[in-house]
Amino acid sequence: MRIGFDAKRAFANKTGLGNYSRFILNALLTHEKEHEYFAYTPKNNQDLFPGFPENLIQQPKSFLDKKLSAFWRYSTISSQLKNDGIRIFHGLSNEIPQGLSAKNIRSVVTIHDLIFEKLPSHFKPIDRLIYRHKFKSACERSDVVIAISEQTKRDIIDLYRVREDKIRVVYQDCNPVFKEKADEQKRSEILNLYGIQKPYILCVGTLEERKNQLRLVEAFNQLGQSDFQLVLIGKATAYTARITDFITTNNLQNRVLILQNVPTLHLPALYQAAEIFAYVSIYEGFGIPILEALHSGTPVLSAKGSCLEEAGGPGGLYADPYKTEDISHQLEKLITDVNLRKSLVEAGKRHISQFTGAHIAGQLVGLYKEIAN
Repeated sequence: MRIGFDAKRAFANKTGLGNYSRFILNALLTHEKEHEYFAYTPKNNQDLFPGFPENLIQQPKSFLDKKLSAFWRYSTISSQLKNDGIRIFHGLSNEIPQGLSAKNIRSVVTIHDLIFEKLPSHFKPIDRLIYRHKFKSACERSDVVIAISEQTKRDIIDLYRVREDKIRVVYQDCNPVFKEKADEQKRSEILNLYGIQKPYILCVGTLEERKNQLRLVEAFNQLGQSDFQLVLIGKATAYTARITDFITTNNLQNRVLILQNVPTLHLPALYQAAEIFAYVSIYEGFGIPILEALHSGTPVLSAKGSCLEEAGGPGGLYADPYKTEDISHQLEKLITDVNLRKSLVEAGKRHISQFTGAHIAGQLVGLYKEIAN
């Protein structure tokens, strides 16, 4: 069976949606080899997915489609899919093109989150309108909606009134590099490179208000733990200035590090060498960094109230993301109780067995076969 994918993000996006797209395509190619998987993308010029077979990458063919690639993805791609003999089309990032049913092509869409609906103040009004149109339309027109967590499934039902039996929850896993153990020398070299000199708490994610790093820094400051550092890794936004102002005001320059442009290949060593991984986002669709921490054998402090308890399961402690005192209290428990940290690591290893690529690829192929018939 030939299955097509909206793979723009796999070849153009270095973070969330790109990581998901690459994970899904790689899992299918590795574990479900009896089918053909065609990746449709306007461009492939960033070398983000070198392992994907060149002969399965499909781009716009006509002069007009190349010039109007956004419209190609939205509409005219359906004719190309028909000509390519595609039976199932899977929109990996919240949208599918028009005209699939008219071409007798079954469709699946993955909805990652509805954060723009839950936290509207964090998004521009025009962006919310565009997202709402794309997401709702995809949910209505697709044969099946995949939600990446039970939380996202509940949001789709509550906000878009999609039938529960149309939605399937299929989890995801992280980049395989986080499953590879970095040797002691490599860890030491990477820690020295970034000036990390003490036991540390790690947080990875774009520095933005929803990720809640300022409250994490405030909670860390309340601890008064001079034996620990807090290391924040992520792309800067306007919100970063609020974090740096707090660091300066409270003389935390030697205790809180902000690192940007850290290569992916350095991250496993940074996760593995951390004593604690903290990820106290106000709201998420799933929380891949938590899986990265669990694969690294690092205990997790995360947030209540969205899907993060699904991602971390018994491998973490959870705090109210709006209460600095609660975050600080849970951090203190993890810092002072070595046995607690060890027990969370063991529980986390058992928990992540459900997120393997083989398991998820099998779920997806079963779903594709079901709707093809």
